[in-house]
Amino acid sequence: MLRTIIDYRNVNINRKELSVLKNINLNVTNGEFIYLIGKVGSGKSSLLKSMYCEVPVEDGEATVFDFNVSNIKKRDIPMLRRKIGIVFQDFQLLTDRSIYDNLEFVLRATGWNSKNEINSRIEEVLEQVGMENKSYKMPHELSGGEQQRVVIARALLNKPELILADEPTGNLDTETGHQIVLLLREIAKNGTTIIMATHNLNLVEQFSGRVIKCENKQILDIINN
Repeated sequence: MLRTIIDYRNVNINRKELSVLKNINLNVTNGEFIYLIGKVGSGKSSLLKSMYCEVPVEDGEATVFDFNVSNIKKRDIPMLRRKIGIVFQDFQLLTDRSIYDNLEFVLRATGWNSKNEINSRIEEVLEQVGMENKSYKMPHELSGGEQQRVVIARALLNKPELILADEPTGNLDTETGHQIVLLLREIAKNGTTIIMATHNLNLVEQFSGRVIKCENKQILDIINN
């Protein structure tokens, strides 16, 4: 059954007192795969960051899950973020720790205590992204595509209902980028909503999905390609 997980109504987003996006109206339901496109500086990252309260919503009504992010209390932000997985372009893995230790760090930071449950969950997410035999490796021993798969595994750890991927293929070659998009699409088929910011229109043309464009401080909801 479809249900709304993001509902923005007449939302304005500013960065350093400068208007980035104005009068945003956006409704996202569970299980959607959405491309967020637009030029550099058009507001894609700001829109994503507003969804996990890294950038404040200035005006309008903005709801993510059951949280009113336009007026959220600081103590509630960690609870919201546990429902969201974030995939960064530049990986942001801890370079002095193995892949296993990177993932364990996140689980313990979000309240996991049982060693058996931690081991089991790490095995599950690494298998899901095709990295089940790489947990002992250090980040620098992996290719860019492998590191991005680990980042997706990290985003999946707490079984989020929403994954926000900010230019996840930006530092990857074409073939590896295609593999990452296919992986994200497979995750969406299991009911997780994916919003993927990208400037790569070839990906948008090759793999179908809903397309939202940031342009002239507005967003345009384009018909599914």
